[in-house]
Amino acid sequence: MKHIPRKRFGQNFLTDQGIIESIVDAIDPKPGQPLVEIGPGLMALTQPLVERAGQITVIELDRDLAARLRTKPQLNVIESDVLKVNFTALAQDLGVPKLRVAGNLPYNISSPILFHLLEHVNVVQDQHFMLQKEVIDRMVADAGNSDYGRLSVMLQWRYAMENVLFVPPESFDPPPKVNSAVVRMVPRAQPADLNPQLLEELVRVAFSQRRKILRNTLGKWLEEKGFSGEFDLQRRAEEVSVAEYEALAAQLSAMKS
Repeated sequence: MKHIPRKRFGQNFLTDQGIIESIVDAIDPKPGQPLVEIGPGLMALTQPLVERAGQITVIELDRDLAARLRTKPQLNVIESDVLKVNFTALAQDLGVPKLRVAGNLPYNISSPILFHLLEHVNVVQDQHFMLQKEVIDRMVADAGNSDYGRLSVMLQWRYAMENVLFVPPESFDPPPKVNSAVVRMVPRAQPADLNPQLLEELVRVAFSQRRKILRNTLGKWLEEKGFSGEFDLQRRAEEVSVAEYEALAAQLSAMKS
């Protein structure tokens, strides 16, 4: 029975075999690796991943698709909203130190998924995700670029990332109205030592009014925090590098500890 894509789940199913092979090659799964696929859907990626890795874990919210997936003995099926999945506990359940995570993420909740996984980054070996190209452009953007923002800083603090593949709309059924791409995310071995909540708050305040110089936004916030160190506030938020945001957050974290 044909599955009708559901808008409320953001379902766009990948059908282009050439693109599928390129994604699997980018992931390069090996037999026995603890692979977790988010949103397996109609198994376009799942099947070739299983052929290379053997048993894999899949996370599927759609009840009908989850029932189909359970008929495949190579799949460990978690029927759940991915935002409710505890990846740290999942790694413990599988008896592994690190997970390899992949998937075609629903574009309507891609950022919340990325931030949810950021909370479990210590049990992640790497991540390969298909996303809206515009989102990946923001993820990998450097300071000074108009795409550079909160998402860039928060993710680059913790991951080395690269855009590895362009995916046009016609690769899907139904075709989305946007271009897509695949990003590789590898957790940094030695990220800057800071309070993540503090960095998140700092970056949110800094980018709250992108066009204004930081003296008008971040300056007031730093005063409230009692910060007396040096930081050039005569710039806009997008002119400050990830390393500078990290250093400022680290100084503030040290003040609180």
